[in-house]
Amino acid sequence: MVGGSCRGEHNGGGDGSRGGTVGKAGQAVVDMSRLAAMDAREAALLLKGVREARLGGGRSALAPRADIAESWRRMLGAGVDPDRDHRAGLLTAEELERRRAASPLRELLPLLRQGLVAGGGAAASGLRHVMVVADADGRVLWREGHRAVLRMADGHGFEPGADWAEGTVGTNGVGTPLVTGRPVQVHSAEHFVASHHAWTCAGAPVRDPRDGRLLGAVDVSGPLATLHPATPLLVDSVARLAEAELRNRHFAALARLRAVAAPVLCRVGGRALAVDGHGWTAGVTGMAPVDRLTLPASPAAGPVRLPSLGACVLEPLPGGWLVRVVADDGPPPAGTRVVLDVGGPGRARVEVSGAAGGWSHELSPRHAELLYVLARSPAGRSAAELAGDVFGDPSRTVTVRAEMSRVRRTLGGVLAHRPYRFREGVEVVVLAPPDPAGVLPGSTAPAVRALRAPERAAEGR
Repeated sequence: MVGGSCRGEHNGGGDGSRGGTVGKAGQAVVDMSRLAAMDAREAALLLKGVREARLGGGRSALAPRADIAESWRRMLGAGVDPDRDHRAGLLTAEELERRRAASPLRELLPLLRQGLVAGGGAAASGLRHVMVVADADGRVLWREGHRAVLRMADGHGFEPGADWAEGTVGTNGVGTPLVTGRPVQVHSAEHFVASHHAWTCAGAPVRDPRDGRLLGAVDVSGPLATLHPATPLLVDSVARLAEAELRNRHFAALARLRAVAAPVLCRVGGRALAVDGHGWTAGVTGMAPVDRLTLPASPAAGPVRLPSLGACVLEPLPGGWLVRVVADDGPPPAGTRVVLDVGGPGRARVEVSGAAGGWSHELSPRHAELLYVLARSPAGRSAAELAGDVFGDPSRTVTVRAEMSRVRRTLGGVLAHRPYRFREGVEVVVLAPPDPAGVLPGSTAPAVRALRAPERAAEGR
């Protein structure tokens, strides 16, 4: 009946002027700017008629927009139920925090918040909405915005840890941009599943500029009154700003790596490159420069065969790798050596050396504690164990993972995880004062205090 009303109204107009523009085939296509000028309920009823006609195999005067039509075809082919809400289980708190800690989007939250929550521009001014950041699987990682809309989202299953991939919940502003690789606005009955029709959303994908990898999507969602035709442009602009920020950070990281690698490359005999973890070149000696190398998925110190260079040896640098091209009859380089100096106030440093030389780095008190514990635990420590070692609270795993992520970025391939430990084959030396009380004297970490004064730790138990 709703569909019939739409057909009669638009067939009478002939040019699709109510809510649509004439497409190439003569059929009017839904026009978001015209819908935005209509009453919210009227626009929703119009789109419901378009949806009913399309899903029922009929034809209406208005056709869905191309991205929406393509998504509906995918949903029909995948057997998604258009009338029944399906929700996958939420991520566990542990898995959610693990994904958050691993996501490069974490460091972009202030920029995203400023663009889509705090600032928002004219398109979002005064409107009730929430910003959602999801990973490449469509799992909601972060969510911020208007309190009333957050409560609505809770009841809708639009919450941290939820699965909003297109194949799970149908056409939506999170999952559909992840499939199309383009910004997408989905309003009311453009959502494939009927239970989502009270919402309007606009989302855009975010890619890693270093390798083009899809990192996730950013989305702005709210009740129907928040519809604005400029919202997709706003969301896409903020997503592109996020990618530009990642690109700037990449250039800055390459500059830091170049400064560290320059003296090392000067001492290398033969062909060698300094590259970051994604293979981008920061410096080169003895050969023509290349923009990027293809590295193994999980590079580690030692011999490796690279497609473009043949037999090579990887040695860790802070923020990257020294890649030495090895002649087939040349001797292998010596192993990596790590020296951890915990000799007193202001002396917490780590030095890493290999066949081509070495480098040193001053450690923060927290990073010194973590490395000292790992140096004394060759078998490794889990995040919970490190949390107990450093904070006296095994539940503080999120903080430990964030700190260890920073340590691993500094030390390159020296450290492994699951559990956290120094990699096999790495020689680890701890420089400590003769008096154990002088080991990281400012530290209050339980494990360090116990190692400093084991007899007093035993008395305290």
